[in-house]
Amino acid sequence: MNEPRVVCLRCRRPERVCFCRHLVSIPSRTRVVFLQHPRERNMAIGTARMASLCLPGSELHTGVRWDGSTVMDRATGDATRPAAVLWPGAGAIDVMSTPPPGPITLVVIDGTWSQAKKIVRANPGLAALPRYAFVPPAPSEYRIRKEPRDDYVSTIEALVYVLGALEGDPQRFAPMLVPFRAMIDAQIEHIERLRHRRGRTTPRPPRRVPPIPPVLRERFAEVVCVFGDANGWPHGSPHRSASDLACLLRWVAVRPATGEAFVSTLAPRGPLAPGTAAQLDLDDDVLACGEDVSTFASRWSAFLRPSDVLCVWGEHSLRLLADTGIPGDRLAVDVRRVVATRESRRPGSVEQYHARLGLEEEAAAPGRAGRRAGMLAAILRDLVARTD
Repeated sequence: MNEPRVVCLRCRRPERVCFCRHLVSIPSRTRVVFLQHPRERNMAIGTARMASLCLPGSELHTGVRWDGSTVMDRATGDATRPAAVLWPGAGAIDVMSTPPPGPITLVVIDGTWSQAKKIVRANPGLAALPRYAFVPPAPSEYRIRKEPRDDYVSTIEALVYVLGALEGDPQRFAPMLVPFRAMIDAQIEHIERLRHRRGRTTPRPPRRVPPIPPVLRERFAEVVCVFGDANGWPHGSPHRSASDLACLLRWVAVRPATGEAFVSTLAPRGPLAPGTAAQLDLDDDVLACGEDVSTFASRWSAFLRPSDVLCVWGEHSLRLLADTGIPGDRLAVDVRRVVATRESRRPGSVEQYHARLGLEEEAAAPGRAGRRAGMLAAILRDLVARTD
């Protein structure tokens, strides 16, 4: 039965296979910047996010074109840590035998080999950086993903070897493999369960509508529905954030059990895109009087309870929140995915699904984010009531 999953916001893995308890924190003088192909972001067994969580001060960005971006400008603009890219090929320096004399900014391209090659081809400035390569001293432990060659390893394994060479301590970064191995073991166990299930001889029972995640029913009083709206500059605009996200401007949360709401308008961290106020359905005066990120973070932290579970419609709002620097160290449920799993079809936007259910509109606050947060709360109340 394909049951909707509760996802850990930190590692983006389902709660039952969350590897956060295995994570380590290893400071490094090497600044690591991950450039991840968009198709790799949602790979459940990818390792770049895991590596970034183990390396304080590292950055993880998703996209294909980076030349001229603020991400590359910052990566190449530190003269005390000159930039180099971890990429094999002609002219690459063997980092194991010839490490640089001082600290560097290491740009790591994450994706399949065809995806990584596409990123290098699309960014001549990136391709022109000094290159470092290495030969792994041991075969990859990546037993659940086939590498093109025996001497290829996963992103996190590569960093363990390369950072050890860059910083003159080959064993220092070895603990980063602990969560990697835990993820591998959990995935293999899951594969074996599926293989055993597929080997059954009894007829497959008729499909039942999957239940909603138990946390939504059992801890309904601790559920918080959230929606974020952003400064609407298009992709690639220099006014977007380092993660190529439109900066968060409006954040609305509501507890569907009580109606208690949290509302914040953040001061723009740059010029407003044309038509932003109309798009967000807010007055220009409201946007002009927004609070700074630190004030927002303090108020948001005071509103949340330690046991609260965030509910969203898609992951965009959570990415906007993370882009402000606020850690996502709590559980989250994507209600859109829950609905899609139960109904075996895409539910569309929150407005479309709210209208399909024929629910009354209950805006949690003025503006588009307030309407959407209210709609999500109404959908969730209806979902829990129907499953009860």
